Amino acid sequence: MQRLTPADDREACALIRDAATAGKSFEISGAGTKRNLGRPVSASVILDLGRLSGVIDYQPEELVFSAKAGTPLVEIEAMLGARNQMLGFEPGDWAPVLGVAAGRQTLAGAIAADVSGPRRVQRGGVRDHVIGCRFINGFGELIRAGGPVIKNVTGFDIPKLMCGAFGTLGVVTELTLRVLPRPVRESTVVLRHCRPEAGLAALIRAAQIPVEATGLAYLPGEALRRLDSANSTSPGQALIRVDGSSAAIAEKIEVLKQEFRLMDLAILGDVETRILFRRIGDGVAFGAEGDLWRLNLPAAAAAPVMAMLGDLLWLADWAGGLVWLQMPATTESAAELRRITAEFGGHASLFRAPAEARRQIPVFEPEPPARANLTKAVKQAFDPKNLFNPGRMFEYL
Repeated sequence: MQRLTPADDREACALIRDAATAGKSFEISGAGTKRNLGRPVSASVILDLGRLSGVIDYQPEELVFSAKAGTPLVEIEAMLGARNQMLGFEPGDWAPVLGVAAGRQTLAGAIAADVSGPRRVQRGGVRDHVIGCRFINGFGELIRAGGPVIKNVTGFDIPKLMCGAFGTLGVVTELTLRVLPRPVRESTVVLRHCRPEAGLAALIRAAQIPVEATGLAYLPGEALRRLDSANSTSPGQALIRVDGSSAAIAEKIEVLKQEFRLMDLAILGDVETRILFRRIGDGVAFGAEGDLWRLNLPAAAAAPVMAMLGDLLWLADWAGGLVWLQMPATTESAAELRRITAEFGGHASLFRAPAEARRQIPVFEPEPPARANLTKAVKQAFDPKNLFNPGRMFEYL
């Protein structure tokens, strides 16, 4: 397949206008770490944005920065870390789970795939932190939306639309994000030896009490053994992360100890907490083999849904609002899984599977007709000739 590597967004505009005239389409790529995420793309040319890299502006006192689309996320995190700041949505690195080397994902890739990590329960997801973008639409026009200059020509909240759109609406060339101060300390209260019903109920309760938990995860026995072999006999653990000053953490831990005084507790320090929640966000427990799903559920539904699905490898994040699940991807299993999740008001996305399975099985939850029509209308407004990542999310998108 032909690969084009524009040196700047102006050159990218010209390439896109030429493609529109010639009837070609693009698979948009940065570092390629998420190429196996979503449906296989049906395109004739790879548009490689790897040369569009570098931080454009960073104002630590204003908690905001702008960077080009292909900037490696590790560079951004290092820059922010040097000023004791961080990305509030705590993006994981899914590359190894998708069969790619770690440490290569780009800023635009994380935004396009909506890579929101464990801190989402308290700080929100990707779209809560993106405040501006510069992108090229399907007419080859360069548009800035949000940030210091607003050109909202379509009536859409464009920066938020680009989050989780998997590159199907436009070629993002620059992004502006808010950042957060990095906490002085982090700690985790571990509720040990608890089964899913009790552990997930405890996480829901922890989200309701005034400790501002920044991580709420449940690790069933098998997931726990994969992350920490020393806990080989435990049926599961509930993890409650808190952060702040040393004094604030001490107060929060005391509140949690009192709330869960009838449960077996342990406390993890800063280093253990950072490592553990990073591994949870990265999906490390699931290795690099086997079909993998992500379920978005009402938090209270996680325990009954997993009870119905039976003995499978899984773990829950976001107090049960997100479940990572290893389960074969077949037409029959997908239909049954989606029947169960829909019964509880949730939905399921196929995160990892061979290309043929991702062609045959809807990767993303099939949309009802009214919403599908709205999705098509948005696509038509931004990319009427279907130039960008055709088929990546749905056959019609």
